[in-house]
Amino acid sequence: MNRDIPSEQILETPFDAALSERYLAYALSTIMSRSLPDVRDGLKPVHRRLLYAMRLLKLDPGTGYKKCARVVGDVIGKYHPHGDQAVYDALVRLAQHFAVRYPLIDGQGNFGNVDGDNPAAMRYTEARMTAVAALLMDGLDEDAVDFRRTYDGEEEEPVVFPGAFPNLLANGAAGIAVGMATSVPPHNAGELIDALQILIEARLGRRGPVLDDELLALVPGPDFPTGGVIVEPRASMLEAYRTGRGSFRTRARWEQEETGHGTWQIVVTEIPYQVAKSKLIEKIAELINDRKLPILADVRDESTEDIRLVLEPKSRNVDPRILMESLFRLSDLEVRASLNLNVIDLDGAPGFIFGSGAGSLS
Repeated sequence: MNRDIPSEQILETPFDAALSERYLAYALSTIMSRSLPDVRDGLKPVHRRLLYAMRLLKLDPGTGYKKCARVVGDVIGKYHPHGDQAVYDALVRLAQHFAVRYPLIDGQGNFGNVDGDNPAAMRYTEARMTAVAALLMDGLDEDAVDFRRTYDGEEEEPVVFPGAFPNLLANGAAGIAVGMATSVPPHNAGELIDALQILIEARLGRRGPVLDDELLALVPGPDFPTGGVIVEPRASMLEAYRTGRGSFRTRARWEQEETGHGTWQIVVTEIPYQVAKSKLIEKIAELINDRKLPILADVRDESTEDIRLVLEPKSRNVDPRILMESLFRLSDLEVRASLNLNVIDLDGAPGFIFGSGAGSLS
């Protein structure tokens, strides 16, 4: 016992109770302040602070760029006292067109690529906001949302953005907290707006309740930035959205290209979401070298700005569909995209608010 501490400040408590209480506080902090997005603007605190810092730096769409190091410095100094690399990683993802359906940051420089290569250091890259990010913050000057003091009490930051863009479902979110996780795939903004219109009409009493089937007809499923084809049955997708949990089988998009004299090759033009192209090619090459796919002769990457993977069959007598089905089974040309609609709800608590398990989709 430290004898310098007055006895009236020493509290005796069972070790398991003290540990439980402190771990619960840590878990709640991780869930609320790091891992789960807010349903109102679809952002985690680090993303919100990044965009707010860029707004104060006047990095609006159409203006000049500033070094990412300047943005990250402002964020960790004023709003988010965490490691600079973690903050920079969050900034980079918001600028990657292959990771975010509607990028919130317009990056200049090397921000990585679909092959999985790392971005350049923050001292080399520059950034500014996109029009979508500006829409999310439209209304801040009119006190549309509440502000709170920052961690050191010297500044103020918005609790949430006004959110004039359906960012949560349009861009999606992913995160792992303590005892729970979230995985919201991106969706098409135009389809979301169509669905929102009938929900608003139902709320205003201009039509009857909106059925789950109606919403799925308007928003048939995720819309990934890298494309691909969702081959999940409609009934399975509807059940996933109703319960807030599920997954979608996603395949690469391909076509058969004639090369003359009766020969042909397969050209892959879109790959599944969050699959690194370089690792995908390595895996297919490994299948060829290990003779696990004897009907495939070669794989080449002819990609430029658009993806173009060329697959050469062993002979022209190979059935292209059998070749692709084999590749779907043995490689990441087919993956399962998870759905876990667990977010911070309007009451500030984590929960499934979209599925029928927590009420109606409408």
